[in-house]
Amino acid sequence: MNVLNEIWSTYASFFDWGMWVEVLSDPVSWGYIGTLVILEGLLSADNALVLAVMVKHLPPDQRKKALTYGLFGAYFFRFLFIGLGMLLIKFWWIKVLGAAYLAWLVIKHFWLGEKEDDVEGVKKTSWLIRTFGVFWGTVISVELMDIAFSADSILAAFAVSEQVWILLVGGMLGILMMRTVAKFFLVLIDRVPELENTAFILIAIIAAKMFASVFGIHVHHLVFFGILILAFAATFVVHNINKKKTASEVAASKDK
Repeated sequence: MNVLNEIWSTYASFFDWGMWVEVLSDPVSWGYIGTLVILEGLLSADNALVLAVMVKHLPPDQRKKALTYGLFGAYFFRFLFIGLGMLLIKFWWIKVLGAAYLAWLVIKHFWLGEKEDDVEGVKKTSWLIRTFGVFWGTVISVELMDIAFSADSILAAFAVSEQVWILLVGGMLGILMMRTVAKFFLVLIDRVPELENTAFILIAIIAAKMFASVFGIHVHHLVFFGILILAFAATFVVHNINKKKTASEVAASKDK
C-alpha cells in the first residue's frame, strides 16, 4: 500500500504547478535539461530515420498520422517510465545495475563495435499486422521501437538528475527534437564525426556519476557542467587536428 501511495504521489507531483515554476526559473535546472536534450539528440538522431523506414509501406497520407500517434505514445510511455523510475532509483542496486548498463554501452561502442544492421520496414506478414491491420499494426510497431529507443535515454537521464520535473521536461523536449530536428544532428555528426565518441564519453561520465551516488558522493553542478563544456571543447579541437591531418595527407599524396 505504501508503494502504491508513493507511486501516486510521484505522478501527482507532475501537476504541482508551483514546483514547475520553481524548477523552470532555475538556470541550473535548464542546464541539466539542456544536457538531456543534447544527449538525446546525439544518441537518437538516427532513430527518427529508423521510424521513417518502418512506416514507408503505408500510403503517404497515413505515414505522418502513424508517426504522430507514435509520438503521443512516446510521450505517454516516457511519462509512465519516469514515474516508475523515480521509485526504483531509490534502491542502491538499481543504480548499480543502471551504471553497469551505461558502462556496457560505452564498452560496446569503443571496444566491441556495434553491428550495422540493415533497417527493415514492418513486415506485412508479422502477427501485429495480421492481428491489428496494416495501419494500427504499424503504429504499435513504431510504439514498441520507441520504447526500445528510450531505455538508454531514460537511464542516462536518471544518472544526470533525479528531479522529476527536470527528467520530464528533458525527456519531452528530447523526444520532440528526435522527431523534428533529427536531420540537424545527423548533419552535425556527419560534419564532426568525433561527436559520436563524445556522446559515449559523456555516457561513461554519467555512469560514473550514478555509481558514485550509491556511496553518497554527489558531483556539484558546476563541476558537472564544466566537464561537459570541456568534453565538447576537446571534441572540436580533436576534430580540427584530424581535419588538418587529413588535408596534409591528401596534399602529400598528390605531390607523390
